[in-house]
Amino acid sequence: MDTDQSRIRQLVENWALWRDAGDWERFATVWHPDGWMSATWFQGSAADFTAASRHGFENGVSILHFLGGHTSDVAGERAVAQTKMTISQRAEVDGVLVDVVCTGRFYDFLARDGEGEWLIVRRQPIYEKDRLDVVDPTASLELDADLLARFPVGYRHLGYVQTKAGFTVRPGLPGLVGEPVDHLYAEGAAWLAGGEPASAQTVGRPHI
Repeated sequence: MDTDQSRIRQLVENWALWRDAGDWERFATVWHPDGWMSATWFQGSAADFTAASRHGFENGVSILHFLGGHTSDVAGERAVAQTKMTISQRAEVDGVLVDVVCTGRFYDFLARDGEGEWLIVRRQPIYEKDRLDVVDPTASLELDADLLARFPVGYRHLGYVQTKAGFTVRPGLPGLVGEPVDHLYAEGAAWLAGGEPASAQTVGRPHI
């Protein structure tokens, strides 16, 4: 593995380890100054995402990440990385403790800073499939079919749990196939070619 790809992989792993451990000072170092985070429950600057994640962590919100296979495409001072991941959240739904696990990919737009270090400019998860399990096998839970149907299949149960927990969950995020993920791939290609992603204005990702 060449040096750039190795450093990018380390950056992605640092994101997950430092965020889930609540190491907020080091977590802030993985982001470009204009960094932007999109997720089911959050769309905004990296600084605001760090603050919101810290607030949730300190108030008992349990969202953890596990990483798998990784690849990156490097073009000069820019790169796009994809990393297989799972998002695991534990929460109560209607008084029943559940675990929801979503499998997908982190799709990262990256840029090299003035010192040659790679930083995350924008992160957009791709949500491929999910499931919900009751923690206590003797408990039972009946889901609201109408609420469940609001969300795409890739994060249907994750969106359900997060909505029940009081989050506002964004619809129409990229899944395994379909227009949203095709559009994301086109944005990634544009980024590597030196341009701005077509939806830079609509997603709020700052120009750099």
